[in-house]
Amino acid sequence: MTDLSRPDPDALLAQMRAEDERAQRGKLRIYFGANAGVGKTWAMLSAARRERAAGRDVLIGVAETHGRSETAALLTGLDTLPLREVAYRGRQLAEFDLDAALARRPAVLLVDELAHTNAPGSRHAKRWQDVQELLAAGIDVWSAINVQHLESLNGTVGAITGVRVNETVPDTVLDEADEVVLVDVTPDELTARLAAGKVYLPQQAERAAQNFFRKGNLIALREIALRRTAEHVEDDVRGWRVEQSGPQGDAGPPAWNTSGAILACVGPHEGAGQTVRTAARLAGQLNVRWYAAYVETPRLQRLAAAHRDRILAMLKLAEELGAATAVLTGVDIARELAAQAQRLNCATMVVGRTEPAQGWMRWWPSSVLTREIARHATGIDIVEVARAEKSRRLANGRPARPDSEDGVVSLARPRARWPGYAWAAGISVAITLLAMPLVGVLELTNIVMLFLVGVVVVAVRLGRGPAALAAMLNVAGFDFFFVSPRFSFAVSDVQYVVTFAVMLGVGLLVGQLTAGLRFSAGVSASRERRAQSLFELTRELSAALESAQVAALGAAAVQGHFGGSAAVLVTDASDRLVMPAQPPPGFDPSVADWAFRQGQPAGLATSTLAAQPWHYVPLKAPMRVRGVLALQPAQARWLLIPEQAQQLDTLARQIAIALERVHYVEVAQQAVVEMESERLRNALLGAISHDVRTPLTALIALAESLQSLPEAEGRMGEMARAIVAQAHQLHALVSNLLDMARLESGIAGGAVNLRRDWQSVEEVVGSAIRAARPALGDIVVQTALPPDLPLVEFDAVLIERVLVNLLENAAKYGKPPVMVGAHVTPASLVLTVRDHGPGLPAPTQGNAQDLFEKFTRGQAESITPGVGLGLAICKAVVNAHGGEITAGNAADGGAEFAVTLPRRKPPVSVDEPAEK
Repeated sequence: MTDLSRPDPDALLAQMRAEDERAQRGKLRIYFGANAGVGKTWAMLSAARRERAAGRDVLIGVAETHGRSETAALLTGLDTLPLREVAYRGRQLAEFDLDAALARRPAVLLVDELAHTNAPGSRHAKRWQDVQELLAAGIDVWSAINVQHLESLNGTVGAITGVRVNETVPDTVLDEADEVVLVDVTPDELTARLAAGKVYLPQQAERAAQNFFRKGNLIALREIALRRTAEHVEDDVRGWRVEQSGPQGDAGPPAWNTSGAILACVGPHEGAGQTVRTAARLAGQLNVRWYAAYVETPRLQRLAAAHRDRILAMLKLAEELGAATAVLTGVDIARELAAQAQRLNCATMVVGRTEPAQGWMRWWPSSVLTREIARHATGIDIVEVARAEKSRRLANGRPARPDSEDGVVSLARPRARWPGYAWAAGISVAITLLAMPLVGVLELTNIVMLFLVGVVVVAVRLGRGPAALAAMLNVAGFDFFFVSPRFSFAVSDVQYVVTFAVMLGVGLLVGQLTAGLRFSAGVSASRERRAQSLFELTRELSAALESAQVAALGAAAVQGHFGGSAAVLVTDASDRLVMPAQPPPGFDPSVADWAFRQGQPAGLATSTLAAQPWHYVPLKAPMRVRGVLALQPAQARWLLIPEQAQQLDTLARQIAIALERVHYVEVAQQAVVEMESERLRNALLGAISHDVRTPLTALIALAESLQSLPEAEGRMGEMARAIVAQAHQLHALVSNLLDMARLESGIAGGAVNLRRDWQSVEEVVGSAIRAARPALGDIVVQTALPPDLPLVEFDAVLIERVLVNLLENAAKYGKPPVMVGAHVTPASLVLTVRDHGPGLPAPTQGNAQDLFEKFTRGQAESITPGVGLGLAICKAVVNAHGGEITAGNAADGGAEFAVTLPRRKPPVSVDEPAEK
C-alpha cells in the first residue's frame, strides 16, 4: 500500500477514458502540401486503391481532379458517393452529401479540399466541420490541404506570394490529425509540371507561372510546409514519450535529439539573467522551443527574500522571452534537472558558470553541477554560459540597490535569521542546566541522549543551521560540564574524543535529515493547501445557482488563499462588465475593463500597467470571457511564483466555468418558461376555438335566415347583411385560431400530419381564389402560371389555406391588382402573391421575418380587422412541408410574398414520358 512505484489510479482512469474515446472516434489522415499541384489528391487516391486491394471498405466522398487525367484515372474501380445538388442563385452546385456518407458508414472515406466552403443552406459552413462530424461517428477520413489554407499561416503566405486565399482551416484541425502525410516536390519539378499542363490549363498555367508559381514563392512555401510538418511530428514524439513515462512522473525513455529543444537552468547566482538570455537567443537562432526550470532544495529555501525574488524575476523574464517555466522541488539539483530535460525531450541544457575558485581551491573542479548533470543525462548536450561582467547601474543618479538585478527590486524585506540561532543556543543552555542535577543519577550515555533530543527539536522547529549550532554547543557543553575533569575542556580519557566525534556527527546528521523532512513536509503541505482550496471552491460552486453566489464564493476562495482583497466582476445582460458600487482602495475600473475586453491579465506582476496595486485576471470560460477576477494579494511576490500563478489561473478558470454554467442554467429555465407559456397559450386557443365555433355556426345560420326574410328590406336588410359579413369574419378568425392551435400541437408532437399527394398547381390556385373571394370583393386577381407546370407533391388543403391567407392579406393592406404567379426549378416550386399597394411598413423592411410571428400585424391595426395569425399559419404550413416563405417589396411597388416548396420528379405515367 505504500509502494511509491504504483501508478496513480486517477491517472490510469483518465488514460483509459482517453483511449476509449480515441477508439470510438474515427482517425483523420491529412495529405499536406506546400502548393497546388504537388500531388496530394494523387497520393491520396493511390493509397485508397491499395487499401481497397487489401479488402477495406473505401468510399470516395469528394475527389477534386481539376481535369488532370492521371488523377482521374485513379478513380476507376473505387466506389464514389453521389454529390447532392444545391440550388444557389439560379445555379445548381454539387456538394458533398454528409447525410449519405453517415448512412453509408464506410471504413475509409475520402473528402478532398478540406478548406472548401459549403453552399448556403448546408448543415455546416465549412467542409472541415463535416469531417469533424464524420470522425465523431467513428468513420476514418482522409483529406488534403495546402499550407496557405492554415489560419495562422494565411497572412504569412499572402505576404510572400501577394495572393491571399479566403478559405482557411483552423490550425487545431491539423494539430489533432492522427496522421499527416507530407506530399513534397522540388520547385523545379513543380514548375515543370505546371509547364506541362499537369497543374492548370495552359492559359491559367501561364498566369500562375508569372505570379504565384515563381520559384522564390515555391521555395518559401516548401520551407513553411516542412517546418509545419516537423512541428506536428515533434508533438507526436512528445505525446509518445508522455505515454511511455513511468509512474509518479518518471522521466521515461532517454531524451532524443529530434526537436533540439533547450532547457535553461535558472539558479540563485547573479548570472541567472545571462543564462536566460543566452538560452532565449540560442532558441531563436535554432528556431526551437525552450524551457526554464529552477530546483528548490532545502538549502535554497532558506535564501534571503531578495535572492528568492531575483529567482522569480528570472523565471518571469524567461516567460516573457517565450519559455515555459517550472519550479521543481528536490534534494539533488542535477537529478531533477536531468529528469526534467528528459521529460521535455530537450537536446541541450544551458547552465551558468559558477564563480571561479580562489587560492588553493582553484585546483578543485569549478562546475560540480555540470559534471553531475552530465552523469545523469548522458545524451544531452550541456552549454556553460560565460559570466557577465559586473556593472553598477544608476537609478535616478544613485547606485542601484544591491538586492536588485536588471532593475528587479525585491518585493519583500529579507528576514532576520539571528533569532533562530539565539533560540538554538538557549535550548542548548536549558538542556545543560536540566542535566546538571542528573550527573549522579544518570549515566553519561543517557545524558548524551538528552543533548541529541535537543538537536532534533531545534532541527524540527528552526532548521538546519540552528541545528548545526546546537550540535556543536551540546558537544562543548557535554565536555565542559560532564566529562572529567569537569569545568574544563581537558579530557582525561582519550575514548571521550570518539564520543565527542560521534555525538557531533550524529547531531549534524539528525539535524540534516530532520530539516530535509521538514522541507518535504512543507512542500507537501503547500501542495495539499492548493489542492484543498480548489476542492472546496469546486464543491461550493457546484451548488451555486446565481451569478452573485458564484462571485461571492470565488472572491472568498481567492482571498482565503492569497490574503489581501479580492473581487469577482461579472457581466450584465448586455455582456458589459459590472463595476462595484464602491470600488476598494487602489481599484481601477478602466484596467479591469481592459483586461475583460482584451482577454489578458493586467496590473500587478504583469507587463501591462504593472504599477497598479491590483492584479486583474479575465475569467475565460469555454465560450467567452465571463468577467474579471481582481486581486490585491497580501504578498505581491506570490504572483511571481509559478505555482501560485498557476493556482490563481486555475481558480479563475473554475469561477469562469461556474459563471457559464449558471448562465446556461438561467437560459434553460427561461426556455422552459417560454415553452410552458406557449403550450398554455395553444391550449387556450384550442379550447376557445372549439367552444366558440358551435354558437358561431348557429349565429351565421340565423343571420343568413334573417337576411332571406321578405321583411328584410331597406335599413333592416343592410343590418342583416352586416350581421352576416361580421359573422363570416368572426368565423374566419376562429378558423385561424383553430388551425394555429392544431399546427402548433403537431409541431410540438414532432410532426404535422400532412396528406401529401401529386397536385395540379393551377387547380389549387383557382380554388384558393374562389375561397378568398368574400374577402377580395371586387379586387381583380391576375395569374401568371406557365402552361407546362408539372405536378407537385403537397397537401392541397393546407397549401390552399396558405394562398387564401396571402390573398386576404393583400386585400387588407394592398391595392389592386393582386397577382399570383408560379414557376419551378429543378428542386423547388415557387408561388408568389403580390399587390400594388404601399408595400411593407418601414420598420419591418429590415427584418421581414417578424411578420410571420404570431399576433404580429401591420401599422394600421386600429382600422384593419384581424389578430395577426394569417401569416403565422402560412409559415407553419410551409415549414411543415420543408419549404420557406419570405416577404419583401417588389421593384415596381407593392408587397410580394414568395412560398418555396421542395419538389421531386413526378411519377411517370403510362402515356407520358418522364420529365427531363
